Amino acid sequence: MRFRGTAYRAHHLRWSWSPLSGEGAKSNGGRFNSKGTAALYLSLDWETAVVEASQGFAFRIPPLTIVSYDVDCADVADLSTPGGLKKHGATRSALACAWKRLAETGEKVPSWIVADRLKAEGAAGILVPSFAPGAAATATNLVLWRWSEALPHKVTLFDPDRRLPRNDASWKP
Repeated sequence: MRFRGTAYRAHHLRWSWSPLSGEGAKSNGGRFNSKGTAALYLSLDWETAVVEASQGFAFRIPPLTIVSYDVDCADVADLSTPGGLKKHGATRSALACAWKRLAETGEKVPSWIVADRLKAEGAAGILVPSFAPGAAATATNLVLWRWSEALPHKVTLFDPDRRLPRNDASWKP
């Protein structure tokens, strides 16, 4: 399917200068990418972006930078509905697996297996439910493995006033 719309991400302040890199996911791994694989994790509403970034700890939200993106991306597999799961040979339990624990113990990660298969089949990304604690039942994320400034996998940062820093010189750890 082709996804066209606005998506959001609540970034750790350290990475606010590089909101399109996918490097955080590459260095740490994520539910739908193993370490070493870049991914851009986005949410379809800003509330879900905050829940995702705060790991579901309500009222304990760390400082974040919320960023909007304009997305026009082809080759997205929709795994957000039972019909989409069936069409793409996936299960909700595989997507919702305890990926971090499995990865830390060296076990197979079902959500990575699904993601790797879909990437091999040409998918640029997936639409999936949010599995963050406290997320609304309708909360949906867009995870991209291929994106660029041009079609067919176009993702554009919305920063018309150029408020975000342009490099990491502003970060003083």
